Amino acid sequence: PSLLQDFCVADKVSQVRVNGLPCKAANEVVAEDFFFSGLHMAGNTANKQGSAVTAVNVAQISGLNTMGISLVRIDYAPNGLNPPHTHPRSTEILTVLEGCLHVGFVTSNPENRHFTKVLAKGDVFVFPKGLVHYQFNNGNTHAVAIAALSSQNPGVITVANAVFGSEPAISDDVITKAFQVEKNTVDWIQAQFFISIVS
Repeated sequence: PSLLQDFCVADKVSQVRVNGLPCKAANEVVAEDFFFSGLHMAGNTANKQGSAVTAVNVAQISGLNTMGISLVRIDYAPNGLNPPHTHPRSTEILTVLEGCLHVGFVTSNPENRHFTKVLAKGDVFVFPKGLVHYQFNNGNTHAVAIAALSSQNPGVITVANAVFGSEPAISDDVITKAFQVEKNTVDWIQAQFFISIVS
């Protein structure tokens, strides 16, 4: 939809919540409301996944409020993974800046068709809104990508975290039946997420 005004810089102090954030008074808006610095710095990939996402959304740039766009920088260590996840409110378009990435997404039921591609520096790939997707650096050098998202706040649901790391936990009966595995397997996987949350 079209904007009703030139901009609606987020008033992060207000307790009112709407589709987006309420607008700051126009006479209080400053250039810094449209500015972010830091995408030149690599994210810390010293974690279990070997990846780091630096987000630039309405939480970082108040001027993105109601604009329907945001950005992320993703850093990948060798064998680093941005694990299967979805953005419930956004399509994503990713460009590889350094290295090489194996990327893919899966369509909805019942087909669950897997689209996958190996991307080199300068290549671009689109992940449709709401579909599960991932990126994996199967090379032996660092990789970097920039992705634009079609929402000021795209949200992210990491599949493994949602299923095995939810609080309170999803019932073992549900997970064992859904994944067709034994309870001890579910308990072991859930324990890995509890360890990550504690540490």
